[in-house]
Amino acid sequence: MVQKTITSPIKAVKTDNKQDAYIKAFRWMLLARISEEKYASLYRGGKIFGGVFVGKGQEALSVSLGVSLRKGDVFAPLIRDQAARLAFGETLLDATRTYLGSRLGPMRGRDGNVHRGRPLDGYLPMISHLGAMIPAVSGVLFARKLQGTTGTVGATCIGDGGTSTGAFHEGLNLAAVEKLPLVLVVANNQYAYSTPTSKQFVCADLVDKAIGYGVAGHSVDGTDLAACLEVVGNAVEQARQGHGPQLVVASILRLAGHGEHDDAHYIDERLKQSSMGQDCLKLAENFLLEQAWANSTDIELWRNDAMQQIEEAVAIAQREPAPDPDTEDWCALATRHLSDGFIE
Repeated sequence: MVQKTITSPIKAVKTDNKQDAYIKAFRWMLLARISEEKYASLYRGGKIFGGVFVGKGQEALSVSLGVSLRKGDVFAPLIRDQAARLAFGETLLDATRTYLGSRLGPMRGRDGNVHRGRPLDGYLPMISHLGAMIPAVSGVLFARKLQGTTGTVGATCIGDGGTSTGAFHEGLNLAAVEKLPLVLVVANNQYAYSTPTSKQFVCADLVDKAIGYGVAGHSVDGTDLAACLEVVGNAVEQARQGHGPQLVVASILRLAGHGEHDDAHYIDERLKQSSMGQDCLKLAENFLLEQAWANSTDIELWRNDAMQQIEEAVAIAQREPAPDPDTEDWCALATRHLSDGFIE
């Protein structure tokens, strides 16, 4: 994890303690859910321009990747990866500044709110959610291989629809041929926007694609936090140990529209009523209570803490200036005063 950018009071814990690791992951999930609910509310109130894409129902899968990575790794998140972003090291203030267009945010108020990151920390801004980050991450890993760098991994995420793109093929094929430490997490949420999987591919399971590329494949129930922590964590470790690319496919259902502009009327009601339609956050909360790892008072305190954090971040960002087109130097972010590390 990129420890230097974490300001949340969620404390680092030893990952060899399953109880502590589970609680830590749950709290990131909770923070992601509450922050995205706030962003959605601001969007509906006309305070956010562009789109808002929430990860409701996918937080268990997302956070499992974020907590499995560490400083020095490379991570390119997807539009529904707020939980992983936070766990990897993004601060709520960075996210909120970007959503509200503050020029003090990591993108200086100049780009869409999902295209944010800090490349110097290994946190890559998203180019597109349609597989584009697979070759980008593979390229970074290939460069590191040429430089003799070992012990780090690169990870990115896509949806089931992204596996039908040329970028998916090119990026994964390069990683396989060069045996790069790539971890590719696919959230098979049954729809590519509104197109059902039956219209996307005919293989029995997306994980079967791993065989064709000669890489390791892993399947997991995306609603089960414990399973996600184990499977995703193992995939990251396998890549780190030099066993080549790892493809993780999770069966899941997004519990919201493609974005806040979409009412998701096309999602089959039978899927909503199936096990895939369960809320991973609620399931994780129930598990904590059943295991006596937390009680209702603990969870309420964590929820209140998360609400306070996001309200504070919004209050700060709303007071900050937007970019001024008359005075802004519109050079690339990698150059001069707009580069990472710039201090006002």
